[in-house]
Amino acid sequence: MSSGGSGTETSGSGDIARTLDLLWGTGQRPSRGPKPGLTLERIVEAAIEVADRDGIGALSMRRIATELGTGTMSLYRYVPGKAELLDLMLDRVQRPAENPADPGDGGWRPALEALARATLALYRRHPWLLEVNQSRPILGPSALDGMEKVFSRIKPMRLSDPELLSVIVMIDGYVAGAARTQLYQEQAEHSSGLTDAEFWEAQRPALEKAMSSGRYPVMAGLSEDTFDAGFDHFEFGLQRILDGLEVHVARRAAEEGR
Repeated sequence: MSSGGSGTETSGSGDIARTLDLLWGTGQRPSRGPKPGLTLERIVEAAIEVADRDGIGALSMRRIATELGTGTMSLYRYVPGKAELLDLMLDRVQRPAENPADPGDGGWRPALEALARATLALYRRHPWLLEVNQSRPILGPSALDGMEKVFSRIKPMRLSDPELLSVIVMIDGYVAGAARTQLYQEQAEHSSGLTDAEFWEAQRPALEKAMSSGRYPVMAGLSEDTFDAGFDHFEFGLQRILDGLEVHVARRAAEEGR
């Protein structure tokens, strides 16, 4: 999974070789004086808990040490620093148990639907993911397991491999945008103290006056349910993307059949 944007943190910015050793279990384990009960797994879990609760900006080695009731230097026996820890966190949240995208047995379209919905749920469980620039991810076992599953299910699209990757990037980009919009709406409601309904009600008199001015005839003629909060914009957009892919896949199949 990857999302664009500058973010407040960047994946792959630490010691790449050391991070890969930790992800794949090929590195050396602490040999001197580790705190009883302290493990790399527990450190990563504590870091995720902090980021989930307080945002990625709250993440630091000192903060994680405090959460675990140990000294900061104890953590460095397990992980070189915050940058490497972030990459371990990113791979950890993509484990199948954490991100159980079940594509079922129906082919590439249900697989992409499942991927989109599971990714949206992942962003909602861990909003800090939207603040991380993952344009250069470190590929650990969880990330590769997920990619293997998705590629195996969308291979029947009969597109080129770069095009298949582009399909995955397309879906993730759409989902990240939708998740970010939802997050911003929630943050705005929290910071302003106004519900969405209260916010728009405060604008109603000015908007009604603008609509009756004749300056915005198309807007004034929109149906009353145009801005209904119950409309599922995410699902509508997802299905239209998949419809477009259906057309492209059918066209490619027809070209190959000539």
